[in-house]
Amino acid sequence: MTTPSSPPARKHFSMIRGFHLADVFTLGNAACGVGAVFFAMAFMRSQSLAHFYWAAALAPAAFIFDVLDGRIARWRQTQSALGRELDSLADVISFGVLPAALGFAAGLDGGWDCAVLIYFVGCGVSRLARYNVTAEALSAGADKVKYFEGTPIPTSVVLVGVLAYAASKGALGANVWGGAWTLGPWQLHPLVLLFALSGTLMISKTLRIPKF
Repeated sequence: MTTPSSPPARKHFSMIRGFHLADVFTLGNAACGVGAVFFAMAFMRSQSLAHFYWAAALAPAAFIFDVLDGRIARWRQTQSALGRELDSLADVISFGVLPAALGFAAGLDGGWDCAVLIYFVGCGVSRLARYNVTAEALSAGADKVKYFEGTPIPTSVVLVGVLAYAASKGALGANVWGGAWTLGPWQLHPLVLLFALSGTLMISKTLRIPKF
């Protein structure tokens, strides 16, 4: 009579043990995004430009992590579905929530501004979800996707750069570029339309950008 084999012992922190080096860089991307949101909130409390600049500086830092994680994954041949999903979640924080939070902290805090910022983040989430679903079909059997449909979400780093430049010119809060318009019950700062444009370009299906 054979003795039934016992199930394999579960190792502690098995999920973390399964991470590759590229995944660590992806988590670095997410950490930069979360840190920047904290600095944006700190700026709203303290009005210290140092906090604002630190928040802005973490956006290009997140971008560097985002570039490196893909290159490391290809170099070590450790690309996986988990890595792709992890990358998308990190990008939502660093290139979606971060720019929107910094925009709000910069003074784009009217009712219509908030609606546009929510639209921007929603476009970023949709863009990443569409990319993940269609990546296999677009690659046509190649090792990587040949082009992006719509602008990649990391292009929102440009918006952060605009806000950082505005901060250096004292154009925050009541002095934000373009002033404010009162439309119905809420205010709209024209500068927030850059976020609307960026979000719309992300979800475009006709705009194709080669991926190198």
